Amino acid sequence: MIRRSQLILLAGALALLPSNPPLEAQIPDRTELVRALDSAAAAHLEHELVAGVSVAVVLGGDTLLMRGYGLVDLEWDIPTPEDASASYEIGSVTKQFTSAALLKLVEEGKVDLDADVTEYLPDLDTQGHRVPVRRLLDHTSGIRSYTAMPAFGDLAVKKLPRDTLVALVSEEPFDFEPGTALIYNNSAYFLLGLIIEAVTDESYEDYVSEHLFGPLEMDGSYYCSENAVRKNRAHGYDGTPGGLQRKSYLDHTWPYAAGSLCSTAPDLVRWNQALHGGEVLSPESYQALTTPVPLEDGTPTRYAMGLGVSGTGNHRVIAHGGGINGFLSDGRYYPEEELIIVVLQNSTGPQGPGALGAALAELVLGPRPELEATPFAGDFNELVGSYSGRARGRDLTVEVTVEGEDLVFTPDGSPNELRPAHLEGLKWGQGNTLLWFVRADGEISELRMDQGSGHYVLKRIEG
Repeated sequence: MIRRSQLILLAGALALLPSNPPLEAQIPDRTELVRALDSAAAAHLEHELVAGVSVAVVLGGDTLLMRGYGLVDLEWDIPTPEDASASYEIGSVTKQFTSAALLKLVEEGKVDLDADVTEYLPDLDTQGHRVPVRRLLDHTSGIRSYTAMPAFGDLAVKKLPRDTLVALVSEEPFDFEPGTALIYNNSAYFLLGLIIEAVTDESYEDYVSEHLFGPLEMDGSYYCSENAVRKNRAHGYDGTPGGLQRKSYLDHTWPYAAGSLCSTAPDLVRWNQALHGGEVLSPESYQALTTPVPLEDGTPTRYAMGLGVSGTGNHRVIAHGGGINGFLSDGRYYPEEELIIVVLQNSTGPQGPGALGAALAELVLGPRPELEATPFAGDFNELVGSYSGRARGRDLTVEVTVEGEDLVFTPDGSPNELRPAHLEGLKWGQGNTLLWFVRADGEISELRMDQGSGHYVLKRIEG
C-alpha cells in the first residue's frame, strides 16, 4: 500500500453499500418529498469530516433537488454554489466514461473486445496469460492493480512517462487466471486509456472531451489537473483523526482513465440521461455496458463495464462510486423509475456520499427490501474452518465459526465480523455482501465472497 500521506483512494466502491437507517417510507407528496430530500442532504453536513457536497435528485424529467451545501473552500469560508455548479474530482466514476469511449471504438471497428490486450499494447508483458480486452472492463483480467503495489507510493507524486507504469505492472504476478475471479483493478482501466490512445492517435483527455463531453454540452467536465486553475473548482480535503486537512498531492498522470475526470452534479445528471436514454451508445453496446458477464465457471457477477448492477424491482440500480485524494463521489441510476441521484463531496472520511445517496433513494422509492432469511437445514459443522485466497491488494483469510444459530464470518485484519442471513442452500448475505460455499467431490472446498466490485475465491485451508 502507498503511504498514508499520499493516499490515493480510487476505490470505486459500487455505491451499493448498506444505507443509513431508513428515514421514512416513500413520500408521495412532491412538496414534502423535496423538503425531506433537502433536509437529508443538509443533515449530511453535520459530520465534522464533511466539507461540502453538491447533490442532484432527478425523477424522470422532474428535478427534485439540485443544490450545493457546505463549503468548497474551508480556508476562505466559500460556500458551495447553491446551483450545484462546483466541479469535483470524481475518481472512479471516471470508469464508466472510459468504458463508453472504448465501446464507441468497438462500434467503429477499431477495437475487438475478444482480442488479446497485447494486440494493442505490445509492450505489456502478460506472462503467458491471454487477456481479452473485455476482461479489463469488468475487473476479471487477473492483472494486479497498481494502486495495490507498494512501489506506486513513490510514483504517485512524480511526472514520468506512462510506460513507466506499464513496466511496473508487467513485473507483477497475476492475482488469478483471467476470468476466474473479480478483483477491482485500476491497472485495467489505465491500460484501457492507453488502448484508446493507440487506436485513435488522440490523447485520452482529448478523446473524451471531443466525443463525450462536447456533444452532450457537459461544459463543467474535464480532465483533472493538479496545477491548472479552473473556475468553480472545489478544493479537496482529507479526513484525518485530527480533522480535515488539505488533500495530499497526487500527479494526475496516474489516475488517468481509471480516475482522473472532474465533473459537476448537473453534468453527471446530463450524462446519465444521455447514457441510459440511448444518446451515447448503440443498443448492443449499452447492453454490454450494463450487463455483468459470468466468470469462466459460470458464476454470476454484479459488475458490468465500469458500472455495478444489483437489486430487484424498483430498487434495481446501476451505480458506481469514486474516491481520490480529497474527494468522494456517488452516482446511481434506478432504471424502472428513471431516478438519477448524484452526490459529490470535497472531503474524505467515514461520512461518505454513498450513505446519503442510498438514503435519498429510500425517500423517493421507499426502503430497500431486507434480505429474506430462511432456516438452514444443513450441518453447520461441515462449513466451519479457514478459507484463504487473493482479495484486493492482499491475501485474505476468513474464519468461519458457529455461535448459537448464527454462522459467523471473520475476515483477518478486520474488527468487524459478519453475521449474515441464510438465503438458500449454501448461500448467505448481509448488506451488499454475498457469501456461499462450494462443494466438490462431496466436501466443502471453497468460500466465495462477492461484494459487487469484488468476487473472491477463497480455498479451504483448515476445517
